[in-house]
Amino acid sequence: MSTTKNYEIKVSIADDHKIFRDGIKMAMGGKEYLKIIWEAENGKDLMHKIKIKMPDVLLMDIRMPEMDGVNAISLIRKEYEGIKIIVLTMYDDQEMISKMMEMGANAYLTKTTDPEEIYNAILTCMNDDFYFNDLVNKAVLLKLQHKKQVKQYYPNPVKFNEKELKILKLIAEDKTTEEISKEVYLSPRTIETVRQNMKTKVGAKTIAGLVMYGMRNRLID
Repeated sequence: MSTTKNYEIKVSIADDHKIFRDGIKMAMGGKEYLKIIWEAENGKDLMHKIKIKMPDVLLMDIRMPEMDGVNAISLIRKEYEGIKIIVLTMYDDQEMISKMMEMGANAYLTKTTDPEEIYNAILTCMNDDFYFNDLVNKAVLLKLQHKKQVKQYYPNPVKFNEKELKILKLIAEDKTTEEISKEVYLSPRTIETVRQNMKTKVGAKTIAGLVMYGMRNRLID
């Protein structure tokens, strides 16, 4: 964990159930590095408060009155690219999971998730951009297997050459460096270099971030 004691992660909660918001505040209240700065009871309240005080991490439900999480995430991503959005909901439907990740979520957790995992997801998103659990892994891989088109929200996608695109697709298929090396006729060391260069190009900290970038920009079809 690269966070220092001098740095606080500002966390906000958007959920229409007060009892759940109170539970999260209680569970996260004593955690190191975290400070809960506000809570919102619906999407409209969330959009109002985010303009006044921007959090580092937003814990957000999908089903909320006034404006739901799907519409809220779309608006947030147009204006606030840096906020880490962790969807925290009752729904574990794979289509919804992949949809929210494609629209810009950094993690997707169900409300039955242990508080320690929620805390870990917050820290991981701050350090690595994404927190991939079994739910997300399964949904994203299923989406890739079905080769459905996904929503693009990055304004200016980076251009990859033909070789880079081939390597990106093989990475998304969970191929090892050695397997990719054999398929594209390059040494494993060269594959590592190309992979690192691609991450640098798109500003991804991890391979998961690189794959999500490819999905969101329809580079992996």
